[in-house]
Amino acid sequence: MSSSLVSSVTSSVLNGTGSISFGKNSIGRNMLANNATASANFAATSTSPLQIFVRAKKKINDIFQEIEEYVAETATFVEGLAKEKDGHLVTEKEVAAVSGFSAKVAGIKEVLARDHMKVAFFGRTSNGKSSVINAMLGDKILPAGIGHTTNCFLQVEGDDSLEPFLIAEGSTERQSVSEIGQLAHALCNNRLGDSTMVKIHWPKTRCQLLRDGVVFVDSPGIDVTESLDEWIDKHCLDADVFVLVCNAESTLMNTEKNFFHKVSQRLSKPNIFILQNRWDVAASEPEYLNEVRKQHMERSVEFLCSELGVVDQSQAEQRVFFVSAKEVLQQRLADSKGQPVTGMAEGFSSRYFEFQDFERKFEECISKTAVVTKFDQHALRGKTIANELQEVLSSIQQSATSERDAKCNEQRTLKQRLHHTERELDAVTAIMKEKIGYMVEDVERKVSTALNEEIRRLSVLVEEFNEPFRADPLVLNVYKKTLHSHVEAGLGSNLRARLSNAVAMNIESSQQEMTRRMLALLPPEKQQLATSLLPRREPFEVLYRLNCENLCQDFAEDIDFKFSLGLVSMVKSFMGRATNRLLNQNHTESVPRGMTPMTPSNEGPPLGVAQDDWSLISRMAMSTVGSQGTMGIALVLGMMFKTVGWRVVCLTVGLYGSLYVYERLTWTCKAQEHIFKRQYVDHATKKLRLIVDLTSHNCSHQVQQELSGTFARLCRLVDESRGSMQRDLRALERYTQQLDESAAAAKRLRNKAYYLQRELTVFHDTYLSTQH
Repeated sequence: MSSSLVSSVTSSVLNGTGSISFGKNSIGRNMLANNATASANFAATSTSPLQIFVRAKKKINDIFQEIEEYVAETATFVEGLAKEKDGHLVTEKEVAAVSGFSAKVAGIKEVLARDHMKVAFFGRTSNGKSSVINAMLGDKILPAGIGHTTNCFLQVEGDDSLEPFLIAEGSTERQSVSEIGQLAHALCNNRLGDSTMVKIHWPKTRCQLLRDGVVFVDSPGIDVTESLDEWIDKHCLDADVFVLVCNAESTLMNTEKNFFHKVSQRLSKPNIFILQNRWDVAASEPEYLNEVRKQHMERSVEFLCSELGVVDQSQAEQRVFFVSAKEVLQQRLADSKGQPVTGMAEGFSSRYFEFQDFERKFEECISKTAVVTKFDQHALRGKTIANELQEVLSSIQQSATSERDAKCNEQRTLKQRLHHTERELDAVTAIMKEKIGYMVEDVERKVSTALNEEIRRLSVLVEEFNEPFRADPLVLNVYKKTLHSHVEAGLGSNLRARLSNAVAMNIESSQQEMTRRMLALLPPEKQQLATSLLPRREPFEVLYRLNCENLCQDFAEDIDFKFSLGLVSMVKSFMGRATNRLLNQNHTESVPRGMTPMTPSNEGPPLGVAQDDWSLISRMAMSTVGSQGTMGIALVLGMMFKTVGWRVVCLTVGLYGSLYVYERLTWTCKAQEHIFKRQYVDHATKKLRLIVDLTSHNCSHQVQQELSGTFARLCRLVDESRGSMQRDLRALERYTQQLDESAAAAKRLRNKAYYLQRELTVFHDTYLSTQH
């Protein structure tokens, strides 16, 4: 038979306007059935509406796999931010929300993995519910027969295994399908309860419907139990399509209506198909065929439209079918074995085509319904999750960007302050070095001047020494030590009195200026701390280290009596004056013009005369006096006697002797002390003048050390502040880089949220919007 004839026949049957009969010609009937079956199988494998659900399920599972990975990545990112950045970029509420999304997505994925298209068959006992399911599956899977057959709920679902098996409710043990009669048949002694579920796992390779994710649920007769509410709550709330299997030999009963009234109370507009089964019985009464069909149609349409309100009248007529499940099952079993079917009632072909029409519309309805009911809410929840994550990430990105901008400004400010501190430190260092150098020179000059003045007044200081004086060598040594200490203390005291206040004031002023300038380089919050860290120092006092005892340890006093008019003294005096005049004349001639010669002292060789030359002159004079004294005296006295007479000579000798006696009598300890102090002053003056430069340099060095130490301590504080600023700057740079990375990561994850939302929008436009 040609495909055009099949199409025309199918069209006439689907329009419900005519009936096709091939009489007793079983060959033509079998050919038509075979061609129709082939066409249906081809359509099922290529353009089956159930494939929409299959593709939609795969697509939304792929999307939620991406969402799960995305949520895990985002949760790791957000938790890392909460730990690394002390949580100021993200709140605890946001961390908890993001972490909670993982469980939500995992739950959705678990539901999606189990989602299938579920169709529940209900009706009174012996209406042929199990037969309808067997006919749709093309095999005798469920127990069927006359009377009350099915005692419990039976769920048939596809499985990837090659052999079928069943699992009873409350058990995980796989049982043979052959045992279904013992578990579910109402006539079995060990039958299960009427609300118990037995799951039959049928190989997907044996049935296209099961391969596409359809699950069939067979129920006990609704007229033999009062557990309708329990049935609905336990097995019907997730059903996508309900098939009411009626007996065409009777009308629609209140028991059937009451059940679906209860269903409609729990579900919003359930999808209901009504099958008037056993329509083959009408073939025995052809004269009433159309009237009975019309009567059943009117009652069914009124039930669907007026009583339930699930569809309008035009749609309701497309939900009512007149079939014979038993005939369809026989035909398909024979087709699977390649055997012809005989003994079919008149009008089988029309009933077969109408069953196929039911299957086609059922597939379209369940596919549309399942896609919406199973995936619409999940897609909406997926969008909500992506949107909430997007808001969290947008907030994180904005916070990270704002924080980065603030830290960049802080970094620029810190760089400027660090540069300013280094520049000002160089300037202050140069100024302070110059100031310290000036003060050192000034102190050295002042100490030198003051010490020279004190040396010139040394005789006054020595005269102030009032310790008892004795010429005894032991006592004299003690006297000299005490005098050394007195001179050293007096010179130090006088120098401190003359210089200490001025030097201390200058040093204190310089230290205050240093402190003020250096503390100004510190941050305000560290200035008070730095002030407290500076050690409190007593007013600075210069130490004058003269050490007169070591300086004058070579002092040798000469306090023996010497007559001033003695020949030796006179010769020494004469020779000394003559030599001094000669040396002064020679020295004056040798000194360049414009320079003033120094006055030679009474002790030692004159300036410009070598020590050896002066010793030679002295020895010659003393030798002359010592060797020729007696002869000279005799000659002088002889000449005086001859010239002036003995009286004058005696008078002269008397005066000379009187002077000697007077000087001898006045040579007391006081005179010796006076001579001793004069000799000591002359000796100490010479020695002290030698250390004037050393002492002034030593004092200036003390000042330099004091000022340099203060400046070094202040510089150390500034260096610590600079080091702190440099560390803060490096920390800011690292933190800014981390904020950049966080903002970039948040932006990337936010863009991925946009992508997932677009994917869900495309999914909605492709699979959901077209289903409404």
